[in-house]
Amino acid sequence: MIRLIGAAIGLLTATAAYAGTEKILFLGNSITLHGAKASIGWTNTCGMAASAPEKDYVHILTRAVGTTTGTAPVTMVQNISDFEKRYETYNLAQLKKALEFKADTIIVAIGENVPALASEEAKAKFKASVLKLLAALKGSNNPTILVRSSFWQNKAKDETLKQACQEAGGVFVDISGLSKDESHFARSERSYAHSGVAAHPGDKGMQAISDALLAALKTTKALSN
Repeated sequence: MIRLIGAAIGLLTATAAYAGTEKILFLGNSITLHGAKASIGWTNTCGMAASAPEKDYVHILTRAVGTTTGTAPVTMVQNISDFEKRYETYNLAQLKKALEFKADTIIVAIGENVPALASEEAKAKFKASVLKLLAALKGSNNPTILVRSSFWQNKAKDETLKQACQEAGGVFVDISGLSKDESHFARSERSYAHSGVAAHPGDKGMQAISDALLAALKTTKALSN
């Protein structure tokens, strides 16, 4: 009887930790979602460069939440690399479907494709654009928003993302240390003809990204219940 009660309490605690994760929206770049492209030797449609779709951070995180809560969350995944490259002129109308999805949890994983922020003016412009993006995502249903730092560590970009995230009331997740460990790169797991693909996180890197996001999500959701 004691074991059964203990197990029940453990399940309730775990479920509460991820409460409010019925609908998760993932917005990112190629690390989040990239279609197959034979010219660079990439044959999957998932986060580059996981060895299989189920091994990218989106699938790992989704599976972990479902296992913990007992209900698989409904997810939507969108590549917004265009925002990174042209953040000053990006039309937020392109996020219409994502906004209509009404997620209760949103994970923003950008930064890698943002042009170098070589001046304070550039940082200010990027920050202003990120704030507009986060404000649109927040909308009226006030979801939990997680913003992670770049996988390829960049102090200027990461600090700007952190500032915008905190001002918007989001949760910043620092994964900048992952790139210091070569084993997190896909090139450490298998050979790729294209150096760009090889520089993406491999299976170990994807697991580490998911672990960092899940830790933040668990803490955030536990504190909010």
